Amino acid sequence: MYYAIAAGKVKAPGLRIEQVLEDIESLNRRAASGELEVTAVSIHAYAYLADRYALMPCGASMGDGYGPIVVARGGASADLDLAGATVAVPGTRTSAFLALRLYLGADFRHVVVPFDEILEHVASGASDAGLVIHEGQITFGSLGLDRVVDLGAWWKATRNGLPLPLGGNAVRRDLGETTMRALTHLYRDSIEYALAHRDEALEYAERFGRGLDRARTDRFVGMYVNELTLDYGARGKRAIERFLEEGAAAGLVPRLPAVEFVS
Repeated sequence: MYYAIAAGKVKAPGLRIEQVLEDIESLNRRAASGELEVTAVSIHAYAYLADRYALMPCGASMGDGYGPIVVARGGASADLDLAGATVAVPGTRTSAFLALRLYLGADFRHVVVPFDEILEHVASGASDAGLVIHEGQITFGSLGLDRVVDLGAWWKATRNGLPLPLGGNAVRRDLGETTMRALTHLYRDSIEYALAHRDEALEYAERFGRGLDRARTDRFVGMYVNELTLDYGARGKRAIERFLEEGAAAGLVPRLPAVEFVS
């Protein structure tokens, strides 16, 4: 999504962009103190940030019938009771964490593990199961792990075909409407460029991949960078509203009067 900005293919007059590369849970925490003017955030975390940030209507990562997944060691997964298991999670403000709480209808024992260490953590026996949000969604089998549940598939099947909203991009409100819109246009232009120049953008994205060849990189990117990324549309916006409404109804996140998008 960010390739065209990083490569100078798209620009916003008068704005200087500095790229910050961190895992999503770290960005969620930094957004809580308003450190970054524009940041990727978990939709779950946005429930705590809405007073300071507005969501861009582009840049979403949504699981449209797939992911995130819970995995466990092969042979143990069939009899695993997730409600009584210890689950390695990538962060307590990630959307995957909120989705799993909604799926189970209750809290569960968990340990926070860096997102890119969860597969090895579970394979070693350190936890009963792991909540996977990254490329491990398509490579878990190579470590002898089985899929216990696909939360994106569960959500779509039980929520009238809605995608599961995972990540979005938020822009700080104190920048003012003009700058917020300029940054949103810049980011949308970057996504549009990447979709139109897929091989170029994939070559850039491969630098940040973890053990994927080009074919699997292409597959994984296609799962989370697509037309919903370019524009949430009514379906994507409703998915975000439904996710946060259900979280609030369960007492898991603050209730928002409305989810605001940059116009």
